[in-house]
Amino acid sequence: MKNSILVVACFLSVLILSCNQFQSKKEKKVIVRIAPKKLSYTLENTKDWLQKNKSDSIKLGVVFASNRVDKTTVSQLDSIVVPSDFSGDIVYYLPFPLQINVLQEVDKIILFSYSTQTFGAYENGNLVYAGPTSMGRAKDLTPTGLFFTNWKAEKTTSTFNDEWDLRWNFNIENKLGVGFHEYKLPGYPASHSCLRLLEKDAKFLYTWADQWIVKDKVTVISQGTPVVVFGSYNFNVAKPWLQLVTDPKALQFSENDIESQIKPYLTKILNAQKTRLNQSN
Repeated sequence: MKNSILVVACFLSVLILSCNQFQSKKEKKVIVRIAPKKLSYTLENTKDWLQKNKSDSIKLGVVFASNRVDKTTVSQLDSIVVPSDFSGDIVYYLPFPLQINVLQEVDKIILFSYSTQTFGAYENGNLVYAGPTSMGRAKDLTPTGLFFTNWKAEKTTSTFNDEWDLRWNFNIENKLGVGFHEYKLPGYPASHSCLRLLEKDAKFLYTWADQWIVKDKVTVISQGTPVVVFGSYNFNVAKPWLQLVTDPKALQFSENDIESQIKPYLTKILNAQKTRLNQSN
C-alpha cells in the first residue's frame, strides 16, 4: 500500500513539475490565414467602383487599405487600385511578411514603413495586425529609427493646432510630440510628422501596445512597446501602390528586408524588454 502511495505521489510531482515548466514557456500564437487564390490589381474609376460596391464592407476595407485612404477621402480620388480577388485576409494586400524569425524573442513590436505607408504589428515574430498609414508630409517628415510607446490618451489636442482633436493617440516621441493616432488618410503622406491611422487600426494599437512605466515626470522606469519607423518616401513620383497594377508584389518586403532594418536596434529592444519584465515581477 505504501509503495502504491509513493508511486502515485511521485507521478503527481512529475506531472505538476511538467505543467509548471510548460506554463513557464511562452505560448506561441497560431494564426490561421486565408490567402487569396490569385492576387492581381486593376485601376478602376473611383465613382463607378464605389457605386457598385458601397454596401460591401469587406471589399471597402481592402480597397481603403490598398489605396491608403478612409471612407471620407476615397471619393476624392479619380481612380483607385482594386484587387481582383477579395477572398484573402487583409495582411495579404499589404507588404509585411507573415513571420520574421529575428523577432521570435520580441514580445511585441510595431513597424512603420515610410516607403509603402503601412504598418505591421508583431508578436514573437508573427504578424498579428497590419494596416495603412499617412505619415509626415515633405516639409514635416516623420522621424525614423527606434522609438517606444510612451503615454496614451483616448482624446487629446494636437500640438500643431489646438483645433485638431486626436483620437486614440499613442505618443512615441515625447519631446517632439510625435505619435500614432486616428486621423484622415488622404492617400499620401500628409501629416505634420505623426503617423495617422484608420479608426479601427488606431483602436487596436491603443489597446494592444504597452505604455511606459514612470516613477515621476522625468524618470522612466521601463519603456513601452518598441516602434521602428524606417524607409523614405519619394514625393516626386507617382504613388508607389499604383505599381501593383503591373506587379502585385512590387511593394512586398522579404523577411531579409525587415531583418536588415531591425538588427541595428535588436539588442536595445531586448534589453528594454528584459528591464520591463523585471519591473513587472
